[in-house]
Amino acid sequence: MEIRTAGTEDITALTAVEAECFPPAEAATAQEFVERVRYYGNHFWLLYEGDKLISFVDGFVTDEADLTDEMYENAAMHNEDGAWQMIFGVNTLPEYRKHGYAGQLLRRAIDDARQQHRKGLVLTCKERLLPYYAQFGFRDEGVSDKSTHGNVVWHQMRLTF
Repeated sequence: MEIRTAGTEDITALTAVEAECFPPAEAATAQEFVERVRYYGNHFWLLYEGDKLISFVDGFVTDEADLTDEMYENAAMHNEDGAWQMIFGVNTLPEYRKHGYAGQLLRRAIDDARQQHRKGLVLTCKERLLPYYAQFGFRDEGVSDKSTHGNVVWHQMRLTF
């Protein structure tokens, strides 16, 4: 198993894994991944088994304290010197779930954000995933009023250093 950041050669694999993990209304498209990798490929944590991408976590950095829908759509909003590491997606292929792979990537993202002197990390998730993210130190801030991505109710969670 290898953890690395993303490059343009990963676009097809990223798009395929995302499509298996999220419904079409919520999944990022290939073009969105092209832009995301272009602006913040170093804020993707990819787990490969051989040449197969099995799990990844991604998100950009910003001074904005809350995650908004515009952030998903506009990779150019990334600010490498920003205070907060946003997490847009936590993806693991279904056949590789329940082995701790996403957790391994989240811990790496948390460690990297800490080493980069961020204030912390922010993500949104569905209510059923609140206990999962809480085990990494994220705290539920309630239903987001700034994100309805994919017409879904999202809870914003924050891990502050």
